[in-house]
Amino acid sequence: MTAFSLDPVQTAWCAELRALAEERLRPLAEKGEPGHVNRALVAELGRLGLLARLFTSGALDLCLMRESLARGCTEAETALALQGLGAHPVHAYGTRAQRERWLPRVADGSAVAAFALSEPGAGSDAAALALRADRDDARAPTSAPGPGEAAPAARGASSVASGAAPGVPGAAPADPGSSPAASGVEPGVAPAASGVAPGVPGVAPAASGTVPAGPGPSGVEAQESPVAERDGWGSWRLSGEKCWISNAPEADFYTVFARTTPGAGARGVTAFLVPADRPGLTGTPLDMLSPHPIGALAFDAVPVTADDVLGEPDRGFRVAMHTLNLFRPSVGAFAVGMAEAALAATLTHTAGREAFGGRLKDLQTVAHQVAEMAMRTEAARLMVYAAAAAYDEGAPDVPRRAAMAKLLATETAQYVVDAAVQLHGARALRRGHLLEHLYREVRAPRIYEGASEVQRAVIAKELYASVEAP
Repeated sequence: MTAFSLDPVQTAWCAELRALAEERLRPLAEKGEPGHVNRALVAELGRLGLLARLFTSGALDLCLMRESLARGCTEAETALALQGLGAHPVHAYGTRAQRERWLPRVADGSAVAAFALSEPGAGSDAAALALRADRDDARAPTSAPGPGEAAPAARGASSVASGAAPGVPGAAPADPGSSPAASGVEPGVAPAASGVAPGVPGVAPAASGTVPAGPGPSGVEAQESPVAERDGWGSWRLSGEKCWISNAPEADFYTVFARTTPGAGARGVTAFLVPADRPGLTGTPLDMLSPHPIGALAFDAVPVTADDVLGEPDRGFRVAMHTLNLFRPSVGAFAVGMAEAALAATLTHTAGREAFGGRLKDLQTVAHQVAEMAMRTEAARLMVYAAAAAYDEGAPDVPRRAAMAKLLATETAQYVVDAAVQLHGARALRRGHLLEHLYREVRAPRIYEGASEVQRAVIAKELYASVEAP
């Protein structure tokens, strides 16, 4: 059992982040246009040093950031999370040139990243990706590894334990569509870098040089030249669609997962870094319940080369696994932050609202409901922290614990926000009310990065894996 506790510095940092979210980030969020990237908000996250910290944080630190920001400003939390999700594959698997070009811009908020995994026909079953990467030159290897052949260890990237086998249901990306289940565990990421921005305790400044362009997670040095190029791969054309992609179509670059070997399932997928200005790449915004930008992407023979590969050809599924293993517990942290905000609003409302000759809080049915909301929120928070701490320690049971944390936290947040709306009455349904906003925000996390049903499948699979067959 993983043990953990927050020290006084972490506790103070969380309080400072909540204050920043309310005082500096929320006003910028309110000026944004729903369904579009709020670049002023992203830039402010960069000035505060929070985006740079994405590349030096472990899972617990990431959870603390997401929970604290979500309590004060969900838009800021989502903007930060999407930058991390889209750019983490570049940090963990990119070449030196890829890192040096994009990571400093992500860290200072001048470039917007996106994680493009989901497709119209491949959500939870991410191994069924249909976006094609067709080789268009003669420099490709004479024979690619088949679906049953062992893959060489990734060069220029952190090692990841074996991912889900083809056909095994997985968990979804951080776009309302779903992605593979994590059946492998990436060793913990280095602890957050020290450094304090002026007037912001515990927040690392976004100064030049804070984003590592050399070693990635676990100290692996970035490669000078692409592995794909050294192995004889040349160039491809991407053809197909992606759907439910957060930050699309307004991102500056996309981490795109495409099929390079037909019929190979999870072992035939390659990750590419695709700048948004590539010819043939177009996008369409989708009008979704969630207020953050989500869109679809169309690839019409979009050119990519060995310079754009993240990791190795046909080994892109491990790139997705590594990223999702890190970010899945923090989806639960986002949900906990929303539940905490709803609970705080409910306490204030029920303590002051006059009804039936007294205060709402004096009604036993109301008091018991609030107690239930608080208990479930605390339980979810502790499970999220435990899963994140297990990831940072490299524990073997991270997939199960992360799935449990994400499942419990997102389901709990849905319950708490719904109960808060009920106790507030009609006022909570008015456009612009905090709970009206949370009610729209809280629904999507039960679907993206692994729907609740997928998380239950992951948990059961991990549990039965430990039982020796008769």
